[in-house]
Amino acid sequence: MGNVFFRRVIHKSCKEYSLTEGIGNTKSNESPRKNPPLILLACPEPQLSLYWVKELMHETIDKLADEAFQAGATDLFLCEDQVPRIRVHNDIQVPGGSALSRECMASFWSACHADPETTLEKDTSHVISGGRRLRVNLYKSLGLLSAVLRPIKDVIPSMTELGLPEALLTNWASRQSGLILITGPTGSGKSTTLASALQWVNENQARHIVTIEDPIEYLFWNKLSYFSQRELHADTASFASALRSSLRQSPDIILLGEIRDEETAKISLQAAETGHLVLATLHSSSVADSLERLANLFDHDKRESLLKLLAQHLVGIMSQQLIPRKDGGLLLAVEHLQNEAVTRAWIRENNLPEISDHINRGDNPANCSFVRFLVAATQQGYLDKNIARRSAPNAQDFDRLLRGIT
Repeated sequence: MGNVFFRRVIHKSCKEYSLTEGIGNTKSNESPRKNPPLILLACPEPQLSLYWVKELMHETIDKLADEAFQAGATDLFLCEDQVPRIRVHNDIQVPGGSALSRECMASFWSACHADPETTLEKDTSHVISGGRRLRVNLYKSLGLLSAVLRPIKDVIPSMTELGLPEALLTNWASRQSGLILITGPTGSGKSTTLASALQWVNENQARHIVTIEDPIEYLFWNKLSYFSQRELHADTASFASALRSSLRQSPDIILLGEIRDEETAKISLQAAETGHLVLATLHSSSVADSLERLANLFDHDKRESLLKLLAQHLVGIMSQQLIPRKDGGLLLAVEHLQNEAVTRAWIRENNLPEISDHINRGDNPANCSFVRFLVAATQQGYLDKNIARRSAPNAQDFDRLLRGIT
């Protein structure tokens, strides 16, 4: 195959980008025309033309992502016929530049193993030059190809840096078996909490840790522990099949990205029952809500046996949310329950009011309600009173506790 030479600028909306010069800056001196063709000076195999067009379009978005994240962006927003946008310090910014073409976005979708014509949405990961891994969500907006990119981190914050209850979580993570649930709404930092806990294990214990995620959000480097990280669609067909398979991989700890259905809930409890420590997330707003949601995954005729297993093997639940601090930034607010003694009976009976009262008493550091946490954070000057009150599950309870009335 002979040498192939081609122009760097293929399409007016698929150019070389540079954050330092403003996103969308083109390095070509040519005035753009509508859909200018790729000019091949030598091409013994004509079919290579389309290949190089796609490769260059793909490289354009890779370069844009690399420079955006090196400049401190936490998210990159892409949409055909729109200029790229980035999130910096929680603000959406438009660094400037030209809109991306459908061809550019379609090439990127294809690189992420998604069909631009038939795929409606997809969570995946993507590796750009230099080995940086990105978490990618592909979706369509009014029929337009869109994507949100976020870097997958390999620097994992410690529990102290995150403001987590370290003594509680290290106690839980040291158990030989059981189920640990980290719950909260989307964007509340559940994955970061789990990563921080597993990194503590990695630095302090020699264990085999299997992670099953959609997609992988943190990369672990083996220290004392050995990691097998698996990603949905890239390494396995489903959470349930990966979870079943993991039981034959001699794991000590299994991280399940999310319990989504009855099957994954059942296998998670069975794994805990057979001597494995299972860590998983749920999209739920509190400890009681987490227990209710888990129970509701099962039909009524199966619920009793589920609750019995859960009562026996649940280690604890920690629910979390992120709240704006008085001095700027975000505060991680938590509610947690450690399952022991009397709580086992309440879980078996699905007695959620008793569990809520129990964690709200404040007489055991292993148990804490959101409202007690918010009151303490307000009294210590971390939170504005009005913001804390709005974040409380019950504003009247917050007012009473703030006045010292229990």
